[in-house]
Amino acid sequence: MNRILKAGFAAAVAAGLALPAFAQDITIKFSHVVAPDTPKGKAAAKFEELAEKYTAGKVKVEVYPNSQLYKDKEELEALQLGAVQMLAPSLAKFGPLGIPDFEAFDLPYIFDGYDQLRKVTDGEVGRAMLDKLETKGIKGLAYWDNGFKIMSANSPMHMPDDFLGLKMRIQSSKVLEAQMNALGASPQVMAFSEVYQALQTGVVDGTENPPSNMFTQKMHEVQKHATLSDHGYLGYALIVNQKFWDGLPQDIRGQLEQAVAEATVYGNSIAKEENDRALEEMKASGKTEFHEMTDEEKAAWKEVLVPVREEMADRIGADLIKSIEAATAQ
Repeated sequence: MNRILKAGFAAAVAAGLALPAFAQDITIKFSHVVAPDTPKGKAAAKFEELAEKYTAGKVKVEVYPNSQLYKDKEELEALQLGAVQMLAPSLAKFGPLGIPDFEAFDLPYIFDGYDQLRKVTDGEVGRAMLDKLETKGIKGLAYWDNGFKIMSANSPMHMPDDFLGLKMRIQSSKVLEAQMNALGASPQVMAFSEVYQALQTGVVDGTENPPSNMFTQKMHEVQKHATLSDHGYLGYALIVNQKFWDGLPQDIRGQLEQAVAEATVYGNSIAKEENDRALEEMKASGKTEFHEMTDEEKAAWKEVLVPVREEMADRIGADLIKSIEAATAQ
């Protein structure tokens, strides 16, 4: 076990946070890997505000952004051990736990905009996926948006052949590996906190991100080109340690559920606005050239990328993919 996690777990137990005993005020450590001024960062801050308000200060929320406590690969283990109580990891992170269902969200062009997405995240399919986390000691509370992704690199990417040989950073996801392989690129799994330096030094040539992530991490300063592909979705699951959650007094849990619901509405309502604003600011900087896809280019991308669904069907589940397609009326 990671020594940092051991130390965090010991501290959590010593403080009474990992166990269902709440004689004193309750502290929720909320760790995430992005900047405070992203949609997730702002939603986390809103949850902190509302949780403390609705519990009349009985719950204190400590938000740790920008991988201050844990990097991508560490945070889920930290949650399971009780070293932190709350996370909002990207949906791809659950594959290594043995729940690859969430990698369906990584499938390229599986959602054509937010309306189709919401039919899944707000519906029975999305709730059933969150419920599967309970087998891992995790309670799934809500889906939080970031947005639809664009591709960036130091060379133009108009057609699929433009990716040939490019080293493209991805988060850990078999679907994203298949996506980059389908484009002829070389997928490079890397922690989010390390991406800027890797782009700056040429360790990788490019990456994919919603505009808000690209802008807040200043990736546009080290990427000459970007294509507004909207080829995939990046979202998060707001999750808590199951033992911690179940051990809360019923009234406190109800108040926190209200805070979660309102923070989710807030965060998801600003996500598109934040991405649009970030895109305009990056365009204004003049550091990156942004390419609007033609219908012919998008059709070429879809021809290459949509078959990834069939390739990943055995891993994700053919029935789940069909359920998503049915829910979005594809």
